[in-house]
Amino acid sequence: MGVRAESDRSGRQPPPEPEINVTPLVDVVLVLLIIFMVIAPQLEHGERVELPAVLRPDSTSKSKLDPIYVTITGAGTVFLEKEAVADLRSLGDRLRAIRAAAPERRVVIKGDSSVKYGRVREAFALCQEVGFSGISLQVSQRGGGASPGPEEG
Repeated sequence: MGVRAESDRSGRQPPPEPEINVTPLVDVVLVLLIIFMVIAPQLEHGERVELPAVLRPDSTSKSKLDPIYVTITGAGTVFLEKEAVADLRSLGDRLRAIRAAAPERRVVIKGDSSVKYGRVREAFALCQEVGFSGISLQVSQRGGGASPGPEEG
């Protein structure tokens, strides 16, 4: 003990112990988590469109198979899954290739509510021409009561 007391009195201090400051690491991880929480839903659904609403959606039309999404934006751009398609002819070619590989898959058409009906109908007719047996139009459910209001003429 005598030797240690002399080294402490001579002014020498023990070397500092390293400490890890985890606060900045936690801050960065939380910011990344928030960014992924905001971006993940957009990556999942492809192009954003405003879907038309219905009062009573058909709840029995849920397919067990992975559907093929054809999206028509408000500007009239057509997407197959998440990739833009130049025109309906190339959409038809790509749909034929998908149909040849997986004939049991179904098609879901997501058309923006501001798109002209004729444009959505052209895509629908093309899917029928290719030979898909199940073609659905995706809509959002309108909130409201059990019975619809009076129809406007």
